[in-house]
Amino acid sequence: MPEISRFQGMIIKLIFLDNDKHHKPHIHVYYGEYEASIGIDGEVLNGSIPVKKLKLIQAWIILHEEELYKAWNNAVRGLPFDDIKPLD
Repeated sequence: MPEISRFQGMIIKLIFLDNDKHHKPHIHVYYGEYEASIGIDGEVLNGSIPVKKLKLIQAWIILHEEELYKAWNNAVRGLPFDDIKPLD
C-alpha cells in the first residue's frame, strides 16, 4: 500500500487495485491507533479518526482533489502514481 503523503502525524496511502470494497475513490489515513478510509469527496467510509485530524484531511483533499483523482485512476489500474504535497 503505497504512501502518497504524510503530515501532522498522519500517513495517507492508496491501495493498488482497491476498487472492490468501497466502490468509490478513497484514501486510507493512519494516525496513531486510528485508521480510516475517506472518500475523495471527504466522506468517512470506514474506521475513525479524531475530528481535528479529519478536518485537516478534508481540507487537504479539497486542495489536492485533481491530483487525488489522477492517483486513484492510476492505482485502480495498477499503475504508479506521484506523491502529493502535505499541508504547509
